[in-house]
Parts: sequence; C-alpha cells; structure tokens
Amino acid sequence: MEKLDNDEVLRMAKELGVKFIRLQFTDIFGVLKNVSVTVEQLEKALNGELMFDGSSIEGFVRIEESDMYLKPDPSTFVVFPWRPREGAVARLICDIYTSDDEPFIGDPRFILKKVAQEAKEMGYTMMVGPEAEFYLFQVDSDGRPTTITHDKAGYFDLTPVDLGEDARRDVVLTLEELGYEVEASHHEVGPGQHEIDFKYADAVETADRVVTFRFVVRTIAQRHGLHATFMPKPIIGLPGSGMHLNQSLMKDGVNMFYDPDAPLQLSDTCLYYIGGLMNHAQALTAITNPTVNSYKRLVSGYEAPVYVAWSSRNRSPLIRVPAKKGQSTRIELRSPDPSCNPYLALAVCLKAGLDGIKKKVKPPLPCDQNIYEMTPQEREKLGINSLPGSLSEALDKLTADQVIMDALGPHVTERFLEAKRIEWERYRIQVHPWELEEYLTKY
Repeated sequence: MEKLDNDEVLRMAKELGVKFIRLQFTDIFGVLKNVSVTVEQLEKALNGELMFDGSSIEGFVRIEESDMYLKPDPSTFVVFPWRPREGAVARLICDIYTSDDEPFIGDPRFILKKVAQEAKEMGYTMMVGPEAEFYLFQVDSDGRPTTITHDKAGYFDLTPVDLGEDARRDVVLTLEELGYEVEASHHEVGPGQHEIDFKYADAVETADRVVTFRFVVRTIAQRHGLHATFMPKPIIGLPGSGMHLNQSLMKDGVNMFYDPDAPLQLSDTCLYYIGGLMNHAQALTAITNPTVNSYKRLVSGYEAPVYVAWSSRNRSPLIRVPAKKGQSTRIELRSPDPSCNPYLALAVCLKAGLDGIKKKVKPPLPCDQNIYEMTPQEREKLGINSLPGSLSEALDKLTADQVIMDALGPHVTERFLEAKRIEWERYRIQVHPWELEEYLTKY
C-alpha cells in the first residue's frame, strides 16, 4: 500500500474531482459501516474531528458513552472506479477513538494493530495472503436474492459453462484499479462458486483489503444483476465457501519460516507457530467461523478441514504447508470462512502463533494420510482432535482459552460472546423445514 499523508489525500481528492468521501470501519462482526461526508469536510475528517454515535453500532458502547471519533488512515484513500468520475466517491478506512482521544478497545482494527505490535516487539511482521470464495446467485423479479446458481460450471471451467466469468472479470479489473495485485481468479467446485486470490501483505493491510474485497464483489455482482454471498454454506450438498489464510512471519525482509537445512525446510519458528495454532485451534474457531452456518461447512467430505493436524502433502488437515519454499514459505490455515471479521480472525491467528513461539510448542508429526478416511479409533491413536461441531461448542472453547480472549480484549470478548449466544439460542428454538419433512407425518 502506498503510504499517503493528509496533505497528499487532500491534493488527490482535488485532482480527481472527489465530491463525497465514505469514512469506513467495521463492527465487531466485520460488517462494514460508513459515514459519508462531502469533500469540504475532508480536512476536518483527516484531523480526526468528526464524531459519531458509537451506541448505534453492534458491539461498540452503551448509550451513555456513545460519543466516538473517526480517525482516517490516509494510506487507505481510494476512489471508487464504478462511480461517475464527475462528483467522484472516495473512501478512507478509519480507526475509532473515544471522546478522551484514546484508541477504542472495541475497534477490531485496533485489536489487530495491538497484536501486530506484540509481534513487532518480538521482531516479526505477519504477512497474510487470503483465498476467498463466494457464490453468485440469481435474483428474483423483485431483486431479492435466490439460491439459484447462474451456471453449471465446476473447478477451473470457462465460458460457456461459467456464466459468472464476466462478473468475476469486472471484479478483478476493479480490484486492480484499487491497487490490488490479483494473483488468481477462477471458478470453484460448486456451480456459481468463485475464488479470487490477491497478493499477500502485512496483517492490517490484508484485513483492510478483505473488507474492501467483499464490498467490491457484492457491488459489481449487483451491477451484473447477480447477488454475491460470502455465506459459508448456502446450499446443502454443494461445497461451502472458505477463506484460507496463508501466513508467514518476516524479519528484516527475511522469511522466518524458511530454513534450507531443516526437515521440510521449515524453521523452528515455523514449527512453533504451527504448534501454537494447533493448540488454540478450537478456541479461535469461534472467531474464524463465527456463524451458525459456518458449522454446516465444517463437516467431513467437502474438503473443509475438520481435524486438527498439519501436513505438507495433503489437504485434509487443518494446516497445510505449500510446496514452494524460500521467501514463499508459508503455512495455510484452511478452516476460516469469509463471514469472519478479518481483523479479529488475523489477530487471534497471530496471537496463537506467537504463543507457540514464546512457549516453543512443537507440533505433532505431520499427518500425510487422508484423515477423512480414518476411523475415529485411528484418529484417536494419532492424537488428532476435531474442530468444534457447532457455534455453541466453539463459544465454550473460546471461554476456556485465556490466550485467545486476551487477544480480543475483555470488551470484544464479552460483547461477542453475548451476541453469539443469543444467535445460537435464536437458531436452537427454530423449527426447520428438515424437521417438518422428517417428523410431521411420522409421529
């Protein structure tokens, strides 16, 4: 990301004919929010003088402490390429501050910055490359989303069976105009399912880009008369959508996961990081897979990881080590899905990995067998645990893991748990169509 300052943003806004600026941030669930101002208010905004009501944002503050400030990060300034050039619309991603001019402890971006600072004090910078999947569905005559896919294509298919190719192409072109380096885009396994991968960056920039990516995909899909969804498992019997996170640690420009003389060319730092992720995998799943629907994806048989293991050879474990080494050495965490808040997801992953490094947690031996085909007894013999099977179970694991709760901080931990337990209870008391089909005439 190009490092801009306030003066450069003001100059660019004038040169590019910007009229409106969206000041963006996320709530604790990763839902994008914005306050729109005119260009005449931009200097005031850049100086952090714009206030908003934090009590109206999910998981932020109570009504009696609602005054909060938006402080834009000038490096996140971009102009939306799909809006008219005359009276253009730009955006800035903001950090949230309290009325006492302190960073707000419930701001997901601040939480990630705090853990990234902890890594920096240990000499590390987390680098992340996401692989986000999504479905494109048709809309009905009233413009409401359906679950009818727009094609019958499969993995890596092309036109004429991939009818979403034009929409995906426009998404890629838009992302490139916004400064992304798109490394790959293709049709995924499910009909109507797609994946777009963009180049790795440091943790905060990557989280910013994931939030923007989801916004761009949905916007461009809508312009093609389609609905894009990052729901983890929208259709029974079809693959779910994941967001694999390729992670590494850099120090002075050197990849600290690479050791040419070690087995598998993986350094002790890398192994300890894997050990930390595996130690905390069950708890961090509440954050990386935060919805009731997330656990419809995390089932055996659809390539989504269910078992806490690692390998350099197969894709059934939770963590895979891709073959490319040297500066490209990385680990791929395969469980997260694109409904997560990327700031919180990266924060808990990094915290778990750093904990492994601090405590020198060696992971078990890599598992190069197909875990999906193992019996429960075989998995037990190898000490392979499972990820939580439901949101409720994941929340219980979170409350039992002090390291992951420390990463989130008490404010977000409390608000997240409260909201997600309500979500689980709302789901639990529903009578679902499957139950009516199964039991209504039987009993």
